[in-house]
Formats: sequence, structure tokens, C-alpha cells
Amino acid sequence: MPFKPAKTQFVLRKTIDLNDAAFVVVPVPYEKTTSYGHGTKRGPAAVIDASWQLELWDEETKSDTWKKGIFTTRPVNCALPENKFFPQLERTVDELLTASKAVPFFIGGEHSVTQALLPPFIKRHKDLSILHFDAHADLRLTYEGSVHSHACAVYPASRTNRLVQIGIRSVGADEKQFHDTGHVKTHLMHENLDLKKLERDILRELTDTVYLTIDVDGFDSSIMPGTGTPQPGGFMWYDALKLFKAVCMKKKVVGVDVVEVAPLKGSPITEFNAAKLIYRLMSYLS
Repeated sequence: MPFKPAKTQFVLRKTIDLNDAAFVVVPVPYEKTTSYGHGTKRGPAAVIDASWQLELWDEETKSDTWKKGIFTTRPVNCALPENKFFPQLERTVDELLTASKAVPFFIGGEHSVTQALLPPFIKRHKDLSILHFDAHADLRLTYEGSVHSHACAVYPASRTNRLVQIGIRSVGADEKQFHDTGHVKTHLMHENLDLKKLERDILRELTDTVYLTIDVDGFDSSIMPGTGTPQPGGFMWYDALKLFKAVCMKKKVVGVDVVEVAPLKGSPITEFNAAKLIYRLMSYLS
């Protein structure tokens, strides 16, 4: 299928051709299983709108990352029922990876969408590992009657692929059997405050090819206050960036999702910081 440009592009005031892009941004405003705070369906549009407030010259990497080319697609249709939406999203991602060599950045939406984002990458990269940045383990088989709940986001992939979890500060009784066992390496936040050691550990545990899934509640709430299920603690801005940079520099990152932005009325902090995070990750990968 042809991927049509969004009316509002991430960072750029003009639209470029997908074939000229190093990065492609895909808004996925899906929200069906949020269980506490709501608003993730407004996340992608808010992040993209906030991106227009970013300086195009990245001060850390000292680069004009936008010149590499960033194409933003129209939002994914999220009106389908759950049993049709996830297969359709998986097909869309598969078609995108066939159509373009650009590194995809998916903006959610709730974290459940990662279930459909990952299979096309797993199919293409036999040694794929997943770096999971989150406050929650998200390893439940089912939650509140749905296998596609945000609380089950990484369970399917964890059965077949290496999953390295960082920032974790909440593990349910019904998922503790899956954390830190089998393909899963879980770094509980309170046990991994030595960030230099944590960096060495995750680089050793990940394979050479990595998909990065980022739930914004992995950050401290002062950095990302607008999210549905906040937890105390979490990564501060520069600590998280240092880890992400190490992974981007030393591994082949083939895809990224940033999820669970739930904009707060009167406070643009979360969507702006998420936009800056995405642009910074693009800079690391340039």
C-alpha cells in the first residue's frame, strides 16, 4: 500500500518523499485497554505538534538531524475492533518495512500496539532482541479479559526473543513467573542504580540487532507526568539518554516505538519531552 504523508509532519514544515527519508514516523493513536489514566489516543498528534517547537540543530550531537530526511505517515486507522486491528497493524508494518529502508519510529497510543509492531521485525531479523524501557513488566498473558492489553505488551515476543527490561518498578503476582527467566532479563530499578554497570550489562545481554520499545512511564514522573499508569522513581533524562546512546552507537537499532503519552491539559511537558526524545534518538542513529 502507498504510505501517504500526514498533514502535519514530525519536525518538518514540508513533506519529503518516503524514498528520501532516513526515518519514518508512524502515528498509532490506539486506546482500548487503558486501565487507569486515559488519553493515549491523543498522544501521537500532541507529540507531533510539539515537535514543531524543537530546535532543528541538536545541541548534544551537534547535528542537523532533519537533513537526513524524516517522513511522517498518516495515522494508522485505529477504529477497527481489537481482533481485526492487531492483524491489520502487523500487515501495515510489514508493508512499510518492504516499501522503505527508513528506520521506523512508531508513536502510541497505548503499549499494547507493540504486540503488532514486533512480528515483522522478528521475521526479518532472526537475532532480534528487544530493549524494553518501562515502569511495568508488561508480561501478563491476559489482563481484564484481553490478551491485547497494555499489560501484556511484550509477553508474546518474550516467548521467542531476547527481552531486556530496564526501569521496571512494578511486577504483578501473575507475571512474576515470567520476569528474569527464559528469554527475559529484568533489571528492577531499585536493584540497578549503578548506571555504568547497567550499561555494561544491557550491552552484553542484547544481541547485535535491537528493537527499542519505550513506555514514557519508564522515566521519572517529573520528566513524563502525562501517562496513564505512573510509578514513583524511574530514570532521569540524562541517565536514560546515556543508556539509549550506548545502545544506538554499539548495536543496530532497526525500529523504535514511544508509547503511553497521555497529554495533560495545560501542561505540554510530556509531549514536548517525548518529541525531543524521538529527535535525539534519530540523532544518535544518524
